[in-house]
Amino acid sequence: MRTWTPPVIPKLPGNAPALRLFNTATGRLEHPPIHEGRATLYVCGITPYDATHLGHAFTYLAFDLMLRAWRDAGVETVYAQNITDVDDPLLERANDTGVDWRELADGQIALFRSDMFRLGMIPPEHYIAVTEAIEPIAQAVQELRERGLAYAVPTADAAGDDIYFDTVRAEADTQWRLGDVAPYERSVMELLSAERGGDPERPGKHDPLDPLLWRAAREGEPSWGTVLGLGRPGWHIECAAIAVQALGNAFTVQGGGHDLIFPHHEYTAAHATALSGTPLAHIYAHAGLVGYQGHKMSKSRGNLVFVHKVLDAGADPSAVRLGLLAHHYREEWEWEDADLEVASRRLAAWREGLSRPAAVAADLGDSAELAGSAQPMVAAAIVERLRAAMANDLDTPVMLATLDEAWDRGVDDPELLADAAQSLLGVALRPVEAD
Repeated sequence: MRTWTPPVIPKLPGNAPALRLFNTATGRLEHPPIHEGRATLYVCGITPYDATHLGHAFTYLAFDLMLRAWRDAGVETVYAQNITDVDDPLLERANDTGVDWRELADGQIALFRSDMFRLGMIPPEHYIAVTEAIEPIAQAVQELRERGLAYAVPTADAAGDDIYFDTVRAEADTQWRLGDVAPYERSVMELLSAERGGDPERPGKHDPLDPLLWRAAREGEPSWGTVLGLGRPGWHIECAAIAVQALGNAFTVQGGGHDLIFPHHEYTAAHATALSGTPLAHIYAHAGLVGYQGHKMSKSRGNLVFVHKVLDAGADPSAVRLGLLAHHYREEWEWEDADLEVASRRLAAWREGLSRPAAVAADLGDSAELAGSAQPMVAAAIVERLRAAMANDLDTPVMLATLDEAWDRGVDDPELLADAAQSLLGVALRPVEAD
């Protein structure tokens, strides 16, 4: 699957410190292991049945920052992302609207690419749709069956059987244990499973938490002929197969929104570990959820702020980024309609600071209004402060406050600071030249 044109990322002088990230699986800040100067990142992609909203953008922005931090530190990055382009929500939306599911998916994937390009997100090197990987996914399920880690459940409305992952057997026979990724009590897992695509009450399952690996073909649903017969993959095995195919085991970071910790990332790790004998990833990183009008943004509730509508209404993409960057990536928060106005004012102040020549900035340094500073701030020192905050679990609120102070007081090298804003935060302060 094609991606989108990458943004321009200026090269900054000096050296960045090693990145530390919060690992959901351990509850600690850790240095992701960099092997031979390379880091690998897998982020779960969209289910393309509706447009990208600001909650999605907040998640993908977090991992865009991670890639920028690594690249600034001289680390080679390899980024993979999937597209869940066949799944129940997509099929239900297609049926409700009378649109072919493939047409619906294609349209929303194109819109997502456009949104990511306009927001200046770094594209993945591997961008793989589930429909492009049906056979490898089916082979993975077959391998789990042969190892005794999967079992069939008879299905009255299908020609074949559904296939489920045996969590109890996997805990006994592999290195994975339930809770390795998700630090939750079992009662919470059962509740989340029911809310997030699981079927804990399905008759015939060995354990309520056993996840679906393969759904046998039903009338009116898309299916593919594979070693398992006609059907389509379950959710978690899709990402396990695609991630390992693109990045191998164990890759550096598995990323996504906080709502993916369980069941999705728990079972993606379980499947991959069962297949390879090694953990899926070293670090599990999760972005906080964004609310609007008192509730988490969700398609089911309909309280969405769509990226393309905000941009089409005239918002500067850098202002949108600043509105999101004002919150730490692990924070759960609520978007307010005034947030974009605040971010736009901040962007205008930064751009005004850039337009002020360094010599003028030095004159401004004598003003009593500038907290007693007699000289402009040294841009190179500001860049190092930005890098330190970035390396500290992507602390963007500190980075924004640092830049607010610098542009307000004036700097000796405005161009270097503009490069830093664009390189580290993806915020463009210079006019965009027409093609």
